[in-house]
Amino acid sequence: MAGKTLFDKLWDAHVVKHVEEGPDVLYIDRHLIHEVTSPQAFAGIEKRGVPLFRPKQTIATADHNVPTQDQHLPIKEVLSRTQVEALKTNCEKHGVELYGLGHANQGIVHVIGPELGITQPGMTIVCGDSHTSTHGAFGAIAFGIGTSEVEQVFATQCILQNKPKSMRIEVSGELKKGVTAKDIILYVISKISTSGGTGYFVEFAGSAIESLSMEGRMTVCNMSIELGARGGMIAPDQTTFDYIKGRDFAPKGEEWDEKLAYWKTLTTDADAEYDKVITFDASDIEPMITFGTNPAMGIKISGSVPLPNGDQSYRKSLDYMQVEAGASLKGKPVDYVFIGSCTNSRIEDLRAVAKIVKGRKKADNITAWIVPGSKHVEAQAKAEGIDKILEEAGFELRQPGCSACLAMNEDKVPEGKYCVSTSNRNFEGRQGPGARTMLASPETAAAVAIAGYVTDASEYLN
Repeated sequence: MAGKTLFDKLWDAHVVKHVEEGPDVLYIDRHLIHEVTSPQAFAGIEKRGVPLFRPKQTIATADHNVPTQDQHLPIKEVLSRTQVEALKTNCEKHGVELYGLGHANQGIVHVIGPELGITQPGMTIVCGDSHTSTHGAFGAIAFGIGTSEVEQVFATQCILQNKPKSMRIEVSGELKKGVTAKDIILYVISKISTSGGTGYFVEFAGSAIESLSMEGRMTVCNMSIELGARGGMIAPDQTTFDYIKGRDFAPKGEEWDEKLAYWKTLTTDADAEYDKVITFDASDIEPMITFGTNPAMGIKISGSVPLPNGDQSYRKSLDYMQVEAGASLKGKPVDYVFIGSCTNSRIEDLRAVAKIVKGRKKADNITAWIVPGSKHVEAQAKAEGIDKILEEAGFELRQPGCSACLAMNEDKVPEGKYCVSTSNRNFEGRQGPGARTMLASPETAAAVAIAGYVTDASEYLN
């Protein structure tokens, strides 16, 4: 009998019932919820008179709609205020742990899960948010679900799910100086397209992936969804175990030893077969930036915008972004820099930014927002003096939330303005109606903020 992939092992271990010619009933270990996709699901179970089946396996936080300034004051925006209040009421009613505004554990749902030790290898994790794939960095099956599925998990702690095919994306070799996890995933998406992973669950592997910190691995898995994949994962190793140990919800004492022994078995068997394997050479990757209106429209900062070849949607994208085919983006003036989101708002990201901006000043034409992913990241940044470095450089360190990643809150990029952003999506209007988004790493975003235009961060890394 052939060996199993890590994905197969975890999926099979969580199947409660297999429906012939239909979906699997999959057991869910952790259910993460926030204020946007949970109200209708709570209303659904209440309407049917069904209790929340396992409230202790559900963790809630407020992140999408929250303001990132004056969080001690009532929320001004009516919809945001209503949703945040509904989350509080629902959690109290159903016995769910809530990390709301003002709580020391509050933050972006995909930042707080790992930093608190809630996210662990071997788990199935779901959330009503597409970037739940972030948690796959720990060797977990993690994916986003819709509101009706949130209701399913509330009622049964299970979900009906068709098993995806398996894909291995291998990035081997040594990364060049200044190339980050964000550059790896933007490069991979630019090569595979936003539909290249459709129908698959991806396992990222290879020496370049193994060399990444846990925060870097989370960035890669976070954007696996931008390949069209159901999710992404990385086999756990010593880097994973060292990261988890000692965190609030991590196993302790004998339980730690037992869990660790199990976690060490979570690898793909040598003779396992994937439905598809794609390989990349790490030395081909350079700092990346997007030029269009989907994450696959990315180029090396040293490169030029590809020609459209008669593709009308491609032309429409270039028109929206006001960029020219065949031209370089280097030197293109920018208006905003946003460093944050569930992709790049962790302490390592803020440290990388501080390293570049220390002793420098942002350009006059740039508005620079730095939004930490959680209260813990914010506190750590202050403890390390990063807040002072950013302040002196003219950057604004805000309070935790999803912020300008998706403009569901007060942080919007104005129409027609360019924003170099460390978030995960550059769709039309994603950061505000008419806003133009270029995705890049925190290092690139920091360098752009100093220069005032698109530039290569390597000039600032020495």
